[in-house]
Amino acid sequence: MIYLITGGERSGKSGYAQKLALELSDSPLYVATARKWDADFQNRIDRHQQERDEHWTNIEKEKYLSEIDFSGKTALIDCVTLWLTNFFIDTKNDVELSLEEAKKEFLAIAKHQNANIIIVTNEIGMGVHAETHIGRKFVELQGWMNQFLAANSDQVVLMVSGIPVKIKG
Repeated sequence: MIYLITGGERSGKSGYAQKLALELSDSPLYVATARKWDADFQNRIDRHQQERDEHWTNIEKEKYLSEIDFSGKTALIDCVTLWLTNFFIDTKNDVELSLEEAKKEFLAIAKHQNANIIIVTNEIGMGVHAETHIGRKFVELQGWMNQFLAANSDQVVLMVSGIPVKIKG
């Protein structure tokens, strides 16, 4: 099954997704999509890794999720926003090319019918309007990718103030 967990910043998405992964498996994969931009971001990554216990197998994959063998496993991919950022930066802010590449990667992992894939994403379009042209382009990219993910997921949960609201499945 494919689960999409969405919501605003600090809405409880990651905590809910981790709990779900541990309900589905004693040894889930945690797929971190963050790129290490600087020392502060590395500290954030280190802190997040320390929050997970020995049940988790951590995998760092900035873009090509299809290179991971998900067969028979439960995997938590956290998060789409950072993952899309990597495509967006590498394509020099080309929304269409970023969307095409991200969709291709998602479809490649979605074919694993015997896996549970839990995907965390942000609803950034519900927040403050982006100040810059590049920021507005990224909000569009994120919104289109979220629509695509939701349409291709078995279950979609919107997190609101730490409360899961099932909106599909």
